[in-house]
Amino acid sequence: MSTNNHHGLLTPEQVKTYETTGFLVLPDCFSPAELEVMHAQLPSLFAEDSPRRVLEKNGNIVRSVYGVHTTNDVFQGLTRQPRLAKAAMQLLGSDVYVYQFKINAKAAFGGDIWEWHQDYVFWRNEDGMPTDRVINAVVFLDEVNEFNGPLFLIPGSHRDGVIEPLTLTEVPQGYEDGPAWISNLTADLKYSLDQETVARLVKANGLVAPKGQAGSVMFFHGNLAHGSSPNMSPFDRKVVIVTYNSVENRLLPIPKPPRPDFLVSRDTRPIVPLPDGARLAGD
Repeated sequence: MSTNNHHGLLTPEQVKTYETTGFLVLPDCFSPAELEVMHAQLPSLFAEDSPRRVLEKNGNIVRSVYGVHTTNDVFQGLTRQPRLAKAAMQLLGSDVYVYQFKINAKAAFGGDIWEWHQDYVFWRNEDGMPTDRVINAVVFLDEVNEFNGPLFLIPGSHRDGVIEPLTLTEVPQGYEDGPAWISNLTADLKYSLDQETVARLVKANGLVAPKGQAGSVMFFHGNLAHGSSPNMSPFDRKVVIVTYNSVENRLLPIPKPPRPDFLVSRDTRPIVPLPDGARLAGD
């Protein structure tokens, strides 16, 4: 998919790749001008001292910012881009809504690990998502290379369904006084996969680390086992992750307090994609 192909529809071969491996990388989806618009939003979003901003363990480097699509017009428009929304609709076979939106910073010299995990188990257990009919759309704001902490993916691991974690991290190091939901967002993840499970999955399926130029997009399944290493390089690795849920997969009531709206959208109105060819624009 090139920058002049903005209708968002995937080929049968691309759909098959996604269904088989659990992920799909599309280069050159967003132009340098569009990337510049998105980058221009980040300083003010990263400077905002609010619960939706999560810091690394050292307390001074931004790890993630959640839910900014509800307050920032550029990122609200990004969620409606046909390059993302129409592809998600095609892969999920239904209308979709934005369940979660986050910007993961993975800063140069300071971005910490994301432990091995599957996403859907968090959403099932913490939010009441009934099935794994959910997809992540990752927009590379920077080049993702072998040095700056790319995602490690185990191809095909989504086909095993949920792998129940053996142990839970209830209180992450450095967040002893934080809210209960913080254990889903830090380097010490609540539902991480143990080493034996990861080794078994990698032996059976292999291991990949998709890379690409800024402006690339990667879709991956909610049950795909993945993680990432620390960023020891001088290169930032910022990505936007838009999580689209099927409108037929709305959350069920669960017997625990709901997580904040900036983490879990309960607005299940279907996304209306922008017209084909729409460009991402600033104010």
